[in-house]
Amino acid sequence: MTVPKRKSTRLYGYDYSSNGAYFVTVCTRGREKLLCDIVGEGLCALPQVRLTETGEIVEESIAYINSAYDNVKIDKHVIMPNHIHLLITIDGSGGHGDPPLQTVVGGLKSYTTHKYGGVLWQRSFYDHVIRNREDYEDVWRYIDTNPVRWQEDKFYN
Repeated sequence: MTVPKRKSTRLYGYDYSSNGAYFVTVCTRGREKLLCDIVGEGLCALPQVRLTETGEIVEESIAYINSAYDNVKIDKHVIMPNHIHLLITIDGSGGHGDPPLQTVVGGLKSYTTHKYGGVLWQRSFYDHVIRNREDYEDVWRYIDTNPVRWQEDKFYN
């Protein structure tokens, strides 16, 4: 019996250690709602993210990435109940960043899984290479407003 080959979600031929900005989404395994609760929904209150203990581990890991790499910065992020969105910039001095995006995301996933004590994330992650300033600003707004739109989110159910 042959095992089907998993389709790559990476942009074919693209160097993910190149200078640039990337929009990354990582989902929990089985899309379990382990990371936070969205509270304050209703007429008077804007929805707010209330992190769980596991969500706090993810927040700690994101902060660590910003301090661990001189040329990698998480410009914006949001932790949702069953996924995270990250706006990551890689800016290597010689025009070629180090480490590549998959190493950064892999490190975040590995650290949080270890602290969680079990399988936390689904395999792989979604990425989008930011093409220009308008694209960057669109992603920034999307991340900013994600908690407000939680009930319409494709990951809600």
